This record gives sequence, structure tokens and C-alpha cells, in this order.
Amino acid sequence: MRRADEHAEVIRPAEVTSDIVNNPVVAIDWARADFRMTCIEFLIGLMATACPPADDEEAWIEGWESPLTPGSLDAAFSLLAHAFDLEGSGPRFLQDLDDLPGDPDTPETLLIEAPGENTRRKNTALFVKPDRIARLSRPAAAMALFTLQCYAPSGGRGNLTSVRGGGPLTTLALPGIDPCPLWHLVWANVPAGKPPGAGELPRVFPWLAPTRTADRFPATTPMAAHPLQAFWGMPRRIRLEFAENPEGLPCDLTSVIDPIIVTGWRQRPNGVKYVIWDHPLSPSYKDTRGGRWLSVHPQPGGIGYRDWVAIALGDSDGTRRARCITDWYARCQNIAELSGRRSRLLAAGYDMDKMKARSFVESEMWLPGADREGAETLAKLARPLVAAAEIVAQALRRAVRDALYSRDTKADSAPLATVYEAFWEATRDQFFALLGDVPGDCETTLKARAPDWRKALRSAALALFDRAAPLDPTAASFDPRRVVRARRNLLFALEGYDANGKKLFAELLLSLPETKGKQAAQRKGRKAG
Repeated sequence: MRRADEHAEVIRPAEVTSDIVNNPVVAIDWARADFRMTCIEFLIGLMATACPPADDEEAWIEGWESPLTPGSLDAAFSLLAHAFDLEGSGPRFLQDLDDLPGDPDTPETLLIEAPGENTRRKNTALFVKPDRIARLSRPAAAMALFTLQCYAPSGGRGNLTSVRGGGPLTTLALPGIDPCPLWHLVWANVPAGKPPGAGELPRVFPWLAPTRTADRFPATTPMAAHPLQAFWGMPRRIRLEFAENPEGLPCDLTSVIDPIIVTGWRQRPNGVKYVIWDHPLSPSYKDTRGGRWLSVHPQPGGIGYRDWVAIALGDSDGTRRARCITDWYARCQNIAELSGRRSRLLAAGYDMDKMKARSFVESEMWLPGADREGAETLAKLARPLVAAAEIVAQALRRAVRDALYSRDTKADSAPLATVYEAFWEATRDQFFALLGDVPGDCETTLKARAPDWRKALRSAALALFDRAAPLDPTAASFDPRRVVRARRNLLFALEGYDANGKKLFAELLLSLPETKGKQAAQRKGRKAG
């Protein structure tokens, strides 16, 4: 972790509130973005299990204004300590209770982005080369294991996905304090409840009991387990292998020298199969086929303002924001120090293509205030702005394709995907600046702000087109007619003259431009008069 004075150190979880007044812990300091995010999730889950706020506003406010001391946290955590042993002959943290047979795999394959067995055998890995990590320290192995179980993607037959499916999106409320103590970040997102009793712990921590394997048990629903198992899901059956480190070799991931290292791990198929879980930290959408609520997953291109309405405000089309975000809207209204300060939304997760990790994406965006009516009005303003941007983004992508590539070039091919994502990034700041404060009448506000938004979209689209398809006679495949024609068609759409332009103007409640025929008729009428 890192403190406010930039000093980095290693602490026990109970020390997250140490020196909180003068030099608080303000950040997780793992070198990997996925470890940083899952470490925060680990702390939220730990607090939710050991010492959650009671289900009333006063209890949460008390924890915010008077954080629990390290001694109080130690006392609460001690009741759960036996569930967090990483090694030994008894139950092991997030590992199967049985000593699984089979040949061990290398430690690096605990990492989600590591090449799979087939890729390694064929030596077809391009960006993430195998055989980089031969040993892990116990802290690094624990975080790799937790991250894998927390975000578990599909991994072939019998290798099941996480409680939230493969590669879920996590959203957290970031309080508007600078710097924000880590305690307050965690406490802002801890769900209310009560600690489980000792007899309930095997239903919270599935590794304390024989695994409910998918081949012998029905799917595990919240009714078949404790709701807190949402934080401690174990879809994969795994056993780590440990060895002494007499030579003092450093961890290949962190360079930490640990006297005991992880040299491999064994896995068996058919861990716990999770269905219909509502995770407190993930937004969800309604599956139109089965009617179930499923966790939202990051998509190619990262998380931008096109996702903001759904994950920050909730979408009328069937997306629910995470419970922690809904709770924060109510909680922050009762804290005087947050009055007038803008909270933020942290969204992060793996963009997965089945078993392949395309990227780990992370984004921070504005989180509006708690007024429900004002938030809905803001959403009504934001939705047409986003819809208009989508129309222009697609028109831009199509124009670049028409200028440079064949018509059967796929929209998600690298060059076209790049210009499409660049457009969203180029217009992000203008979008949030344009929203401003919560407006009164949505339609009036949209009509007032639409011209500026169209201008911003037009400027970004033309600039990106000119960059992607310049009039460069030295280019081998340069065809000036194609480039000029494609730019002209893009310009027509931006000015409202074709089908896409009409959709654009309709979303923004703008009047369509007059056609040349109508203009000529008007001139003729004036002359006749």
C-alpha cells in the first residue's frame, strides 16, 4: 500500500486505518492493475464478512466518521483467520479441500492473461510470452489465486466461470475527498449486514467444506449458500504447490524474497457452478432470452461515457447499476464533508474473448449526486447525447472503410476499431462538460446544448478521418477519389443530409437543414410575391 506522503509499505489488513488522521493509507500499491482492483474487492469482502455496518444509516455514518481501530479490526478478523491459511494440511484459502491429483502447471498460468496450453504448445503467443514466471512469493500467489477465482473466465470443459461470469465489470464509488483514505473507499462500498456465525462460515467460504462440484451437485444459487459467498466464490478446483527457498530467489512477479515459494499448481475440472447471483459490486443487465439478471462485462475499447448512463445511473432499457453505487447515493447525503464535492465512479475488469484476455480496462468518471429525480433527468439528457455520438462514430468508421478498405472489411478489424474508439476518447471531456449541473427541463436543456454537442462531434469526426485517411499522394494505395467521396459522405451525415444525418438531428432535437429544392421553391415564391 501507499500512504498520503507517498511512502510505500506492506501492512496487515487490520492496519488499513493505522495513522489515518496524520498519514493515512490512500492506495493499493501492487504493480498490476488487476491485483490493485481485486485487493480492494478483497478488503470490501473482508469488511462485509467480519465487521459490516448494520442495516441502518447511523451505523454506517459512525464507521465513516470514527473508523475502526487496528485493534478492533484485528479482533473482528481473528474470528475468520483460520479460513485464510494459504498452505498447510487443513483448509486452504480458495483451494479445494482435497489434495488434487495430476501434474502441476507453472505458476504463471494462474495469471488470467497467461497463454493457454494450446497456445504454448503451438508457440503462437504474440504479446504475452510463456515461461516468464517460474516462482511466486506467497503474497503474489495469494493475489493471483484470488484474482483468478474472482474474475474466472471460461477455460474449457469443466473450468467454470466466476460468480459473476467470465471477466465481470466491477464498479466502485470513489468519495470526493483528496486524498481519500483507503478505509473510506472501502467503507463507502461495503454492503450493510451482520457477520455470519461460526456455523455459517462453510457456506461463506466454500473451501472450508468439500467442494460442491458441478458434476455431483446442482448449480449453486444464493439460496444454496450464504449471500456473502458472492465475495468468496470458488469456481475453480485448485491446489497450490509450495517449496522452500534456501537460495533466496526473488519472486518473478514482485522481486520479493520469500522463504517459501509457490512453484506450481494443480487443477481439476468441475468446481462450484454459480447461477443467478447479484454481486454487490457489479452492474447487471436482463438477459432477454432467459429473463435472468447477468453481470455486465467490459467490451473492446474500454469503459467510456457511452457506458456511463447504464453503470452510473441505471438504464431504462434494462441495466441496473451495482448495489454499492445505489447505496452510495443514499449514504453520501448524510456526510457534511462531502457536500458540494463530486464523487467519482471507478469501473474496471477484464475484457475477455472467451478464454483470451484482450486487456484489463480501468476508468474513472463523474458520479452524480443522490437526488433520484435529478439523476433521472440527467439520464434523459445524457441518453440522446450518447446516441448521437454512436451515430457519428459509426459514420466515421464507415467513412474510413470506404476511403481505404474493401466494403467487406469487418467493423471490428484493428484499423476501424482504432478510429472508432479514438472518437469516443476524443469527445469524452466535452460530453461531461456539456452535462454540467443537473438541469431543470430536459427537453429545453437538450435543445440548448445540442448545437454545441453536434459541433464537438463534427470536429472530432473530421479530424480523425483526416488523420486516418489523409490526402497523401506518396501512399501506395492512395485513391484521391475514394478519400474525397468518403469524406463528403461523412460531412453530409454530420450536416443532416442523409439517413444517418436525419437520425443524428432527430436525437438532438435539431431542425433538419433545408434541401436545395426547398430553398429554390422558397426563392421562387418570394419572387412571385
